[in-house]
Amino acid sequence: MDMTRTAADYDAPAIKKITYRDLKDALAEGYADYTENRTDVLFLCLIYPLIMYVAIRLAFGYGVLPLIYPVFTGAALLGPVVAVGLYHVSWRREQGLETHWRDAFRVFQHHSIGSIGLMTLILVGLYGAWLMAAITIYEFTLGSGAVWYLSPAEFVREVLATPQGWTLIVVGNVVGLVFAVIALCISMVSFPMLVDRDVGPAAAIVISVRATLANPGPTLAWGLIVAVMLFLGSLPFFLGLAVAMPVLGHATWHLYRRMIQH
Repeated sequence: MDMTRTAADYDAPAIKKITYRDLKDALAEGYADYTENRTDVLFLCLIYPLIMYVAIRLAFGYGVLPLIYPVFTGAALLGPVVAVGLYHVSWRREQGLETHWRDAFRVFQHHSIGSIGLMTLILVGLYGAWLMAAITIYEFTLGSGAVWYLSPAEFVREVLATPQGWTLIVVGNVVGLVFAVIALCISMVSFPMLVDRDVGPAAAIVISVRATLANPGPTLAWGLIVAVMLFLGSLPFFLGLAVAMPVLGHATWHLYRRMIQH
């Protein structure tokens, strides 16, 4: 497949308007897919131990202490990459095929795996840009050098009890929001579409942006739902992510079905 194809080269599907009720219905259908296939096993066995490993390494390294917040909040930018196997499970269930959580790994045999890989690199690049921006904001507000090696207590005091710390919080979250909106626009439809159709990443991104711009209110509401569920799922000790992430992944597939004519 030619991964350079654009939306102009592809018979682009019609984009449909969705409502806030569609968000609720997509979540309900996502939960049904989750309970049918128990895809939480994927996250308990694979994702959760990785998260805990990274968290422990960060917690014991003062030199990277400032990156704990941007690392974990920015990880949501990579959510569509983690969820691509879940889209495949939902697709199989939709086709009436026998499904199991192990079917998530069949996406590696998918005809669009090259395009999915390229899209993954784009989101990884966006994640890297966010981390670089976070480092720049941190050094601009709190300084550089020895400040990177503050103890956890000293670091918390610097962030929460100084004007520079409050500036860091405000500016960092605003910039992070910009990155999150960009990621949402380019990936909300593109990853499910690559699983569903024979399109290139360029066409998938263009259609994804068009679909989100055609549904600005529901798109932003969906982004807020994702952020809240991931936050709640991280408490305590990230255990809730074993449920939140699969449900959101399956739900995103059903939301894609509502936004794109098929």
